[in-house]
Amino acid sequence: MSLLQKRKAPETKPKPGGNLAESDRIVLNVIKSKKEMAIWAKDLKLETKLPDPIFNKCLKNLLASGLVKEVAHVQFKGRKHYISAEFEPSKEITGGSWYADGELDKAFIDNLQDICKKIIQKLKVATADEVYDFFIKNRVVKTECTSQQISEILKSMVLDNKIIDVKSTGLGEYHSIPIGKICYRCPAGDLGQGLTGVMQSIPCGVCPRIRQCTPDGLISPSTCVYYTKWLDF
Repeated sequence: MSLLQKRKAPETKPKPGGNLAESDRIVLNVIKSKKEMAIWAKDLKLETKLPDPIFNKCLKNLLASGLVKEVAHVQFKGRKHYISAEFEPSKEITGGSWYADGELDKAFIDNLQDICKKIIQKLKVATADEVYDFFIKNRVVKTECTSQQISEILKSMVLDNKIIDVKSTGLGEYHSIPIGKICYRCPAGDLGQGLTGVMQSIPCGVCPRIRQCTPDGLISPSTCVYYTKWLDF
């Protein structure tokens, strides 16, 4: 017998799902059709039109075989969602980087807020784009963040009174920022730069009309009595 005859034919492993029962395959195909969006168990049952006992058994078989997996949906925490094992759930399902295991990652958000505040303290005043650029250039965190996420973080910090949003006047420290563009700064007395005395008392930082203040507007530094008094101090 030749060496070629003695060689065994290569073994072929069956593909996952190759020996599934017809009912199992029906359930699997519906789940696969949803791709990364997953499907709620109730909707899955309606689409397969299988009786409860058979449907439950199929789902159990598919989970045990690793062909599908259960995922947590951040908007519907009480509902079981299923996705084919070959897909990763979309950001609509997981909540993106703000969530971990279906729960809001508060520690991660708090860390980003602290970093954003330090960047603003360093720059004194900055737009959302400038804060984001600082993140990118200095690789502040290992986790990738988008400009939209940084913008969301800054807006949440304004709501928490950790920073204030103002419109650029195009003057002084705003000279590099287009007039009227929204930018961010720390509240007066919380600049983190060791400034004391008269510089911390500038009225703009606590002015409730700062967003309407522009060089040529009805409200402007040139017509503000409080700003004029501060200049004459």
